Amino acid sequence: MGERRTPSERGTPDASLSGLTDPEAREFHKIFMQSFAIFVGVAVLAHILVWLWRPWMPGEQGYSSLIDGTLRDGVTVALESFKTFVA
Repeated sequence: MGERRTPSERGTPDASLSGLTDPEAREFHKIFMQSFAIFVGVAVLAHILVWLWRPWMPGEQGYSSLIDGTLRDGVTVALESFKTFVA
């Protein structure tokens, strides 16, 4: 079968499968990770704001506690849900 040759000896460029050089790949990875962290941060903030606006876990009385005219804030409902879960 013969001896193993490096990519440059075979006439192919010394690059990864993506075609990026090592410094380019590192730069792309850095930008990708920063963008991903920002995306996750925005998603977490959005979920917190939606939870405060309209919690998706009802209190002890179920969803009627949100509809019966005495609409309470999301933090109160969340704490009640947590208390019933722990108890």
